[in-house]
Amino acid sequence: MAVTAQIKEHMDVISSDRKTVGKVDHLEGPDKIKLTKQSSPDGEHHHFIPVSWVDHVDQHVHLNKSGADVTAHWQHGRQ
Repeated sequence: MAVTAQIKEHMDVISSDRKTVGKVDHLEGPDKIKLTKQSSPDGEHHHFIPVSWVDHVDQHVHLNKSGADVTAHWQHGRQ
């Protein structure tokens, strides 16, 4: 998927309702974006979002989900 080549570390991840939901840590495999712990609401866990949620990438990663949808459905990680 071409969009993954545009996703870089520390880019802001923005929901469809223009809320910053985190910062990119790195791509986890071909289909997940790992967000930084520091950008997590609890500051202790990484969260993962599927690449399929990406609408487009410019200087930020823009999602096709609202902030509430993202936080309700992202995957939690312990690392």
